[in-house]
Amino acid sequence: MSSPTPDALLGAADVRELAAALGVRPTKQRGQNFVIDANTVRRIVRTAEVRPDDVVVEVGPGLGSLTLALLEAADRVTAVEIDDVLAGALPATVAARMPERADRFALVHSDAMHVTELPGPAPTALVANLPYNVAVPVLLHMLDTFPTIERTLVMVQAEVADRLAAGPGNKVYGVPSVKANWYAGVRRAGAIGRNVFWPAPNVDSGLVSLVRRSEPLKTTASKREVFAVVDAAFAQRRKTLRAALAGWAGSAAAAEAALVAAGVSPQARGEALTVEEFARIAEHKE
Repeated sequence: MSSPTPDALLGAADVRELAAALGVRPTKQRGQNFVIDANTVRRIVRTAEVRPDDVVVEVGPGLGSLTLALLEAADRVTAVEIDDVLAGALPATVAARMPERADRFALVHSDAMHVTELPGPAPTALVANLPYNVAVPVLLHMLDTFPTIERTLVMVQAEVADRLAAGPGNKVYGVPSVKANWYAGVRRAGAIGRNVFWPAPNVDSGLVSLVRRSEPLKTTASKREVFAVVDAAFAQRRKTLRAALAGWAGSAAAAEAALVAAGVSPQARGEALTVEEFARIAEHKE
């Protein structure tokens, strides 16, 4: 593998120059904040433990700051970009700044929520700076759609990072925490300051690492059935599970019966339960 030139990555001036040439202004609607610091994208790639044989999928590559750093380290990179202008420009940026790796890059011009297949070999890793407003649904969709993704590192709003990585009993533990844990072991993997973005967001960012379970969760319930329990439990998180799951089970008495059969106290609340316990409840719905 030939080494890229030292200045292949985008710095702050490069990002602004590219954006100006394309007439691009980052939009709040799409939650766009472009990374303008080469050290930060290299740190993300290191933290993601990207290997030379990895096929990485990136969601929301923007102007290509992280894309170029991923191409330095991985075997291949496929970027999924919804924005027409950014999608049109990225292949040319890769070809200009990293010509020796351009044949290892593919672009999918689409909404990541609608992507069901990717070109080339199956992805082994997902690394992305996810737009704040769609981070959780995009993450869960990608993990569900591409079971070959073993390792994921996403940069998200710090508050979302806390939620994803929270365990039972934590006050921010909720639907994202449980659903992410269905697929993977989840942990916080660092913080990212505001000054590495353009424009600087008014919130802090965090890195979240997800390592896919080596064996799927052992349950006779389907993912859809388990997620239905999770959604019901947290829709009324202040209520006991007996009350919160009444609609899901058909009545409070039926909810209590399912809870008792699953070995879960009817007086417990959703925030106290592991994903395994939610699966057990789903198994006992009459």
